Amino acid sequence: MGRLNSSARAALQPVAEPHRDCGICARLVAYRNKTRQAHPDWFNGAVPSFGDDKGRMVIVGLAPGVSGANRTGRPFTGDYAGDLLYATLAEMGMVTGSYKATTDDGLRLVDCLITNAVRCVPPENKPTSEEINGCRPHLAARLSAMPNLSVIFALGRIAHENTLKALGAKLSAHPFSHGPVHKIDRIHLVDSYHCSRYNTNTGRLTVEMFRSAMSIAAALRVRQE
Repeated sequence: MGRLNSSARAALQPVAEPHRDCGICARLVAYRNKTRQAHPDWFNGAVPSFGDDKGRMVIVGLAPGVSGANRTGRPFTGDYAGDLLYATLAEMGMVTGSYKATTDDGLRLVDCLITNAVRCVPPENKPTSEEINGCRPHLAARLSAMPNLSVIFALGRIAHENTLKALGAKLSAHPFSHGPVHKIDRIHLVDSYHCSRYNTNTGRLTVEMFRSAMSIAAALRVRQE
């Protein structure tokens, strides 16, 4: 169940936005079908990126939450992680409108785009290595399609490592931790612990820590070299 579909893998094209019914990962397809039966009114598909594809900053998350982005069809929309992320973006002046956890709230991102390392919801929010690898071509294509990209804000280790691999950089040269800045050619990669409820409840990540890391990314976005 966890292995990639070999025929789908061979047919994979490195497109920035996979089809809603992407069939690359058999386990994720099976889980998607299960959630479609249980919640037919939910989005239940590969969640597209959201924001300004000509923006200078990309935020890379882990994967859609089952009752968050998988339900609404927009990254970080409908769960606690989105509450913290969009509130912090608003503080940085990178949104217009108000976040109300629905796709019809009129929210727009300014000079920024949000995507995920894995586009389909995984069981227990834990994608396998094969699923992460299988979705990487979409991340690489998404980054390549952004002509003004200068900063990537990675939320968590998986997003960090998948981004490095998508950029062709060595993991050993860029270890993950909260707050550092990595330089890969023209791109600044800034890391943060994921803004999940678990991380904030356990104290691994505070609102102040998250705001500080994002402020670093936002400052690099507007810095002129």
